[in-house]
Amino acid sequence: MSPPLPHLSFGAERRIPVLLPFPFPGPFDYRVPPELDPRPGDVVLVPLNRREEVGVVWDSPPDDAVPPHKLKSVIGILDTPPMGESLRRFVDWIAAYTLSPPGDVLAMALRVVSGAIKPVVLYRRADPLPRVRLTPHRQRILDVLARREPCLAVDLLREAAVSSAILRGMTETGLVVAELAAANAPFQRPDPDHTGPALSAQQQDVAAALRKSVTERSFSVTLLDGVTGSGKTEVYLEAVAACLREGRQALVMLPEIALSSQWIERFQRRFGVAPAVWHSDLPSRVRKITWQAVAEGSAPVVVGARSALFLPFPDPGLVVVDEEHESAFKQQDGVVYNARDMAVVRARLSGCPAILVSATPSLETVANVDAGRYLHQRLLSRHGGASMPRIDLVDLRETPPERGRFLAPPLIAAVRETLERGEQAMLFLNRRGYAPLTLCRHCGHRMQCPNCTAWLVEHRTRAQLLCHHCGHTVPIPPECPVCSAKDSLTPVGPGIERITEEAALVFPEARRLIMASDTISGPHAAAAAAHAIEAREVDLIVGTQLVAKGWHFPHLTFVGVVDADLGLAGGELRASERTVQLLHQVSGRAGRAEAPGRVMLQTFIPDHPVMLALLQGDLDAFMASEAESRRDGEWPPYGRLAALIVSADSAIVADTVARDLGWAAPRGEGIVVLGPAPAPMALLRGRHRRRLLLKVRRDVSIQPILRSWLASVKVPRGGRVDVDVDPISFL
Repeated sequence: MSPPLPHLSFGAERRIPVLLPFPFPGPFDYRVPPELDPRPGDVVLVPLNRREEVGVVWDSPPDDAVPPHKLKSVIGILDTPPMGESLRRFVDWIAAYTLSPPGDVLAMALRVVSGAIKPVVLYRRADPLPRVRLTPHRQRILDVLARREPCLAVDLLREAAVSSAILRGMTETGLVVAELAAANAPFQRPDPDHTGPALSAQQQDVAAALRKSVTERSFSVTLLDGVTGSGKTEVYLEAVAACLREGRQALVMLPEIALSSQWIERFQRRFGVAPAVWHSDLPSRVRKITWQAVAEGSAPVVVGARSALFLPFPDPGLVVVDEEHESAFKQQDGVVYNARDMAVVRARLSGCPAILVSATPSLETVANVDAGRYLHQRLLSRHGGASMPRIDLVDLRETPPERGRFLAPPLIAAVRETLERGEQAMLFLNRRGYAPLTLCRHCGHRMQCPNCTAWLVEHRTRAQLLCHHCGHTVPIPPECPVCSAKDSLTPVGPGIERITEEAALVFPEARRLIMASDTISGPHAAAAAAHAIEAREVDLIVGTQLVAKGWHFPHLTFVGVVDADLGLAGGELRASERTVQLLHQVSGRAGRAEAPGRVMLQTFIPDHPVMLALLQGDLDAFMASEAESRRDGEWPPYGRLAALIVSADSAIVADTVARDLGWAAPRGEGIVVLGPAPAPMALLRGRHRRRLLLKVRRDVSIQPILRSWLASVKVPRGGRVDVDVDPISFL
């Protein structure tokens, strides 16, 4: 139990700080009524202006500057598990690191607390029945209960065909008895000794090292690095088993919740039951039940998206970040943070190990391994004797597709051969929709989003033009909106729908399946797609980046990448690193069982270092070269970056704030400020955007510089400055 807070006397009462889930700079003080005894971490109900809000009793001392007569009283302590000390410290740590209001961080941990879970009420016949008048309606209720009791109200009323008023009246007269259902544990406990898949000698050695990190019950970070198909999941599940034997909870984070379907099946094979799942698409009641179970310790293992970091684990014993290199772990809206990095912080504050897992580790993680901050375990070969796929480059300058098409002849031939052997093939293009640009052949007008600096993407299956940034949609117009030329709008470039259309023409007999975020809307849809592929009900998969992560399709032997150069455009710091990771991951879907795999990459720049690294299978050399170029310029991970994104309703206000920030920019040794300049996405959701970039040496603390800089500039109404510490995108 937490000790009482230090407090100021006010008669027989005391005062406490309460952090509220709103963008205030810190907690507010409240008076404690004599009948209450709140402790740090307790979830309380307090008045705020004219409403009541949920907050958490915080650890900071009360504010002496607030006179006692201005304090409002705590209304009550909620009957919910208190927020543990490590989670409170985690909230404070993220707020300080990201320069976010602590209440905004708290909101991510408290979103499901408000509103009680409705108890389950069951109905039985009274025994003995009281001597009251029985109407035909009442008799029907009793007849149903004679056949089946206890019974839920919804089932009872439906079967008896009566209104709820009848049941309510029978309860009041004592003919039926209402009772709360006994609360069953919502999640079965996984069995760490359940017979799992057989591990190779190499896997057993790595699993033993990971188990040791768990049983030591202290903080450490281990990179689990292994080629695609090497069985990394099965190995780190042995660390989860060790955590269960220690009686502690484990958290496994995935970058895309759509990946959870196959992962959960692997988990069930290893432990006999399913884990708790956490993501934003869960129904409200399920989220509340899961949150409560985590807080009470009755959810031993949770698999979830980045928001699972803020669940109230009372005693976490292991944190796993699968596909740690994925940019999906970066939260870009609200509190801007990288869940991979914050998972390491959560593990440190909880005194437990963290395992970062990837076949293509991020340069940040590799640098931490090289510096000795992280341990390193490697799986160098595919499990079960499978070999790595053969990779070929298709030089589109020498063997281009037919006019108006996007699949080159060598790729078409390879897909045909694969299908003729009765094996499965995949076409990969990391672009949603039918075409990324629509223009008028007559006047050259390009269809652009009115709210963003972005072209509207044609989605032919919906008959719409869609902005992928703000969601703005318009029907595909029959004529040009500028010159009124009819039937003059034409799609330019391919999206996944257009590749599917071409595949239908070239491979008409193949059973096709599109795997993209537009067609795979959640874990259930992903599970259905995966089962169809595993059951060989699909011959040809056409997918975006969704198909590149974690899937295991044993009959898939060929992967064709339609545009391997796509991620290299734009000149971003991590463009080459991200592209090599994505292409290596999608290549790794091929040949994961007995049949050998083959990959073809269509490219206009076959001599690019990314293409050569993939062709030669030497990602280590590529990453070493990438590290050297970043080290020379003191770019991350060998320097620190923070972005200031200015946004405003008007361009004048955005320019004014950006100019003032530029004039007040910090100066000193090891400090460089780039900008201000219009953001690449200069208009986003109707707001004008400008950017500045602060670059400092690795040994310079960036947060104090940012705080001082921001405090020196007044932001007018309608303007806003967002801070992104450790940015991974520069849009």
